[in-house]
Amino acid sequence: MSIEFIVTSLIVVASPGIGVLYTLAAGLSRGPRASVIAAFACTLGIVPHIIAAALGLAALLHTSALLFQVLKYAGVVYLLYMAWQTLRERGALSFRQDVSAHSAAEIVTTGILINILNPKLSIFFLAFLPQFISVSEPYPLARMLELSVAFMAMTFAIFVLYGLAAAAVRDRVLSRPRVLTWMRRAFAGAFAALGAKLAFSER
Repeated sequence: MSIEFIVTSLIVVASPGIGVLYTLAAGLSRGPRASVIAAFACTLGIVPHIIAAALGLAALLHTSALLFQVLKYAGVVYLLYMAWQTLRERGALSFRQDVSAHSAAEIVTTGILINILNPKLSIFFLAFLPQFISVSEPYPLARMLELSVAFMAMTFAIFVLYGLAAAAVRDRVLSRPRVLTWMRRAFAGAFAALGAKLAFSER
């Protein structure tokens, strides 16, 4: 595995996006355990895109304008829904003292959906991973899966760090209602902004 792949992957993973934002929200609102669950869910949400890229479905998504638009706007609607729920003190930034089985299932479902409903991820893997596979590679699919697993491992590790850092300041946030209110608004605005960014994105 090349150093170029590792460095590029770390830059991509560490860049703020919907997965990072959701993991931060989980850490702040529900604590360290929830942040790890959110990180795992966001990482798991990458799997369908990797499979799509491996099977060539990402190429179909790239060439089919209608399919891309349908998936894209489904993602936009879901992000706007998350923004609305956050403002209503529900959803991603709903502050709770414990993480029940129901709550954990909710975190996992949301984390997976926010990545599945992002068509840019499939196209990213279609364009990104082949750059690190030699034309002389005897087993290109196996190599692609190896790189994908490495990318997912880095995603999980970085997201856990983000989430635990957010969970570490959770008590300070909970003790300041005004900060809590503005933070909820900031997260809602960020979800809405990411939805708008996805809406105006091109393939």
